[in-house]
Amino acid sequence: MELAMIGFGRMGSGLTGRLTAAGHRVVVSDPGADADAVAEKGGEGPVALDDILNHLTSRPRVAWAMVPAGNVTESVLEQLFELMEPGDIVIDGGNSNFRESQRHAEQAAERGLKFLDIGVSGGVWGQTEGFGLMVGGDADAFAHVKAALVSLAPESGGLVHAGASGAGHFTKMVHNGIEYGLMQAYAEGIEILKASEFDLKIDEVTEAWRHGTVIRSWLLDLAAAALAREPGLESLRDYVEDSGEGRWTVHSAMELDVPAPIITLSLLERFRSRQDESFTAKVVAALRREFGGHAVKHS
Repeated sequence: MELAMIGFGRMGSGLTGRLTAAGHRVVVSDPGADADAVAEKGGEGPVALDDILNHLTSRPRVAWAMVPAGNVTESVLEQLFELMEPGDIVIDGGNSNFRESQRHAEQAAERGLKFLDIGVSGGVWGQTEGFGLMVGGDADAFAHVKAALVSLAPESGGLVHAGASGAGHFTKMVHNGIEYGLMQAYAEGIEILKASEFDLKIDEVTEAWRHGTVIRSWLLDLAAAALAREPGLESLRDYVEDSGEGRWTVHSAMELDVPAPIITLSLLERFRSRQDESFTAKVVAALRREFGGHAVKHS
């Protein structure tokens, strides 16, 4: 099949490369994309967004937005909703909030368009290893693009039509919340190793953990690889960003009355990492000094 890929960043380029390798035709639109880079991934273009439909020949036409969530996604989808014709299919493959995806599905339906929200996991490894795909939205639209989605996923699986509009981004949101907790657990355990009396070769320990243990996983593989390259991680700051999904997962847990302490605390630890110094810790130290005369450290 053929489709338009709107966005040619790390994810959009990887998706394009895997689709074209499987024999699909991909026309790329991204004002910052280099024609040689697009050609290297097997795509065509880049072409202007307002001209992209002229480069698609089959019906219904399919346009996949793979751009940052928020204002950029909103702008691209608004343009696609205006450009495309009844029966055409619009896909949002970014990390949009599932409530926004439900609204976008309603807007698409008002114009006679079909809308799919697809949560995509796999990162920079997806082109070679396959992408995990969680799809929400119209069943007929899913059936139409399924061949392309199957070629994106690993041969072992990794593709699910999760349900109605919003379900794809909801399941990806929860997936990323779980990811927060897993990464935090690995990081805390590795710091305990580092702080111990044993002068451990942490890169060798994590490498050993990858084989036969009950905590082996792809995230552990990545941790071991990072530590093998730089055991002390000296080049990195202890600052951890978040892209929104962890917050939304915690918010949804609260709305649904589901206790989610591990995901919540892993999110709060990311906030802590961004502080140059903790005023909270200063207050606690002051209180211990006041009620118990405990020693404090002065700056």
